[in-house]
Amino acid sequence: MLVLVLAVLTVSYASSLRAYLQQRDQIGDLKSQIAMRRASIDDLEREKRRWEDPAYVRQQARDLNFVMPGETAYVVLDDNGEPLESDTSLTDPSTVARKPPKAWWSTAWESVELAGHPPAPEPGPADKIRGSD
Repeated sequence: MLVLVLAVLTVSYASSLRAYLQQRDQIGDLKSQIAMRRASIDDLEREKRRWEDPAYVRQQARDLNFVMPGETAYVVLDDNGEPLESDTSLTDPSTVARKPPKAWWSTAWESVELAGHPPAPEPGPADKIRGSD
């Protein structure tokens, strides 16, 4: 009889212990979710404070190519009249090969030859900017 009572108590305590361990794991998961959400809330509040700063708003507008009243916006075009991309960069001057200097008399003689045989006129700059359709 005593063995039967001990078996019943063991089974009841085992199921209770299993439920306790599952709940403890679930509580740990929920605590980690709470910590992640608090960090996310902190990031969003920091971002909100940044947007309340007029200098930050101005910089974001400039990144989107907006101009302030009274300013003039310029678009740099390539050889084909297409706008250059914003990530285009200039080459490093140290990587460009230097040309040896020419004597002044060779330049003068080239201008005399050019005067006798002028090149064909090149097309002028583009009148309109071609946009993407």
